[in-house]
Amino acid sequence: MTRFRTALAAAAVTAGLLLAGCGTTEEPAAQGDAAASTGPVTYTDSRGKAVTLKAPATKVVGLEWGEVEMLVTLGVQPIGVADVKGYQTWNTAAKLDGTAKDVGTRGEPSLDSIAALRPDLVVMGADMATIAPQVEKFAPVLVTKGSDASRNLDRMREDFTLLATATGKRAKADEVLAAFDAAVAAGKKKIADAGAAGKQFAIADGWKEGSTVSIRMFGPGALVSQVGMALGLRNAWTGKTDEVWGLGQTDVEGLNVLKDKDLHFFYNASDGNDVFADGLNTNAIWKALPFVQQNKLHKMPNGIWTFGGPLSCRQYLDELVKVYAP
Repeated sequence: MTRFRTALAAAAVTAGLLLAGCGTTEEPAAQGDAAASTGPVTYTDSRGKAVTLKAPATKVVGLEWGEVEMLVTLGVQPIGVADVKGYQTWNTAAKLDGTAKDVGTRGEPSLDSIAALRPDLVVMGADMATIAPQVEKFAPVLVTKGSDASRNLDRMREDFTLLATATGKRAKADEVLAAFDAAVAAGKKKIADAGAAGKQFAIADGWKEGSTVSIRMFGPGALVSQVGMALGLRNAWTGKTDEVWGLGQTDVEGLNVLKDKDLHFFYNASDGNDVFADGLNTNAIWKALPFVQQNKLHKMPNGIWTFGGPLSCRQYLDELVKVYAP
């Protein structure tokens, strides 16, 4: 079930896999994308490794959906993507053009499939960095940080700018980030004008195994939570979360702490498995929760990826503004 039960369900243990230091970028020698389109580019990724490419990368393989979204946003259609169908289901912010080859799953990409595409760059998140040395035998690698619950919005911007440097798209990145900043400012004003500044929210997703429903809460450090907080809202989840993704796990009883009468509860179920509507609809504890009784339960539109780039964050932002400043 994509990131639900695999990489993100184990987010707490992936913290140890995240290499120290955030990704940094170096300014291109010339101004603008056009000027940088033919000369060498140098980037320093989240491993602290400096890599120089002879020219900005154009034949790029993406092994994580957030990074794939960022590439497409920059105008770079990847030649290879891990789990193309999954990306198309979970991420609608930046659409693939149909040319990308599937190179296996995000947890276990096929090195042979990647090598066969002869990429000039392979992009992966820090939780996959253990395979970087194998990939570097046939292609340059860029490892993003992927997530950092202590500063996830800033981290997202840095990963996006890092990819823009490697692909010669810094001007495009600046344009996209400026538009995102403007949307945050406008959304925050709308929410404040509606008298909703400081109102609480909770964000979750979940899955069902047998008769057991597991709920994953997005704490204050999760990327989409930080979008809500940038709008002047307050994340209500105070339970334990991991240091990388900002995620915690609970069950329906654990949701009893979400008692504020103004709280709105948001969730994602893009694959059609809606455990909140179908798995908890007869549960007495669930039905007694204030946000359920007051119809403040919101299923996000399908295809808004909660671990994406500026465009996914903008999709989440727009939905929050619709709820708090209708």
